[in-house]
Amino acid sequence: MKKIVLTGGGTAGHVTPNIALLPALQAAGYEIAYVGSYEGIEKKLIADFNIPYTGISTGKFRRYLDPKNFSDPFRVMKARNYLKNYQPDVVFSKGGFVSVPVVRAAASLHIPCIIHESDMTPGLANKLCIPVAEKVCCNFPETMKNIPADKAVLTGSPIRAELAQGSKLAGLNMCGFTANKPVIMVIGGSLGAAN
Repeated sequence: MKKIVLTGGGTAGHVTPNIALLPALQAAGYEIAYVGSYEGIEKKLIADFNIPYTGISTGKFRRYLDPKNFSDPFRVMKARNYLKNYQPDVVFSKGGFVSVPVVRAAASLHIPCIIHESDMTPGLANKLCIPVAEKVCCNFPETMKNIPADKAVLTGSPIRAELAQGSKLAGLNMCGFTANKPVIMVIGGSLGAAN
């Protein structure tokens, strides 16, 4: 049986696309495991899917001189040990700082890594992972210019199939809206949430 390790966390945006991939991966015959932080949101969200979950220490990437910059790499060795024992065929990363030690460890073990970038410009975690990734899946054509041409693949974002099966009327009723006026939904995440 083929094995895949999914990773990503810190926010739901780093986890829900991984969840959207589960049915297709299971149908393709993959044995799936998840590596996330010890107590992050990813642990709570993945718990409903009966997938083996391994927590690791993520450390912190500081952009300033700090003695902990030298000790953090030793705290994340668990990712490498886990991957060495589990021996997945591939790692898929949705980003967030928990994914950095997993992707870098996988690369050191010659396990192919595919990462996904949801934003227009890669975040710091993905910037650290792009050099060792086989492919980088992108949501937007504009993102492609920020990724090496031989790695960039325009895929869009994985979404759960049930999101396309909702009821407009049930949604209007749940929100107390009427059908005689248009509804505009505005959402934002990360930097978009502050604007």
